[in-house]
Amino acid sequence: MSGARTWMDDGTALFLDAVDRLTDDEFSAPTALDGWTRRHVIAHVHGNAEALRRLLTWAATGVENRMYADADQRAREIEELSALPASELRTLVHGSAKALAADMDALPQDAWDALVITAQGRTVPAREIPFMRAREVCVHAVDLDHGVTFADLPADFNTALAVEAVTRHAGQGQAAGNGQAAALAAWLTGRADRPPALGPWL
Repeated sequence: MSGARTWMDDGTALFLDAVDRLTDDEFSAPTALDGWTRRHVIAHVHGNAEALRRLLTWAATGVENRMYADADQRAREIEELSALPASELRTLVHGSAKALAADMDALPQDAWDALVITAQGRTVPAREIPFMRAREVCVHAVDLDHGVTFADLPADFNTALAVEAVTRHAGQGQAAGNGQAAALAAWLTGRADRPPALGPWL
């Protein structure tokens, strides 16, 4: 977990620095994410911190506290928060990042083994939360398209991220016999010229 926490802290610093270097007008620029501006990305990263704080509360107390109340809550929050003035969005994303780090620091050691449920419905030990956050801040720091690339992220983080992404894409739809494992294996071993069309990742 210590490695994931380092990735999280470093990724948070990268993300917040990129946010702080944006002018207010630049918040409204589009991103490569379909339908999302930088405002949406920043609003999502703030909301993700609050959602992960709920999982930490669940781990600490044993009382179920889901990341989101329902499937639509995340989307509603992002849309509502993305409409805030840039100065308020900056304050929110800084504050929630700080609060999340403080909650992690305060979590009792045995609570890291408590099981919680992610927004995708996976049951995982709380010790996965730092990597979940690292993934969000690191990838979305790149999505802001303001000076951060994957080459700026730690090499070991990129390795872990690539392994996770390949594993998930390879397994998608396997029960129905249409997973991407064969196509990915062919491409990654140099037996196919092009990667398969992967679609959304997470």
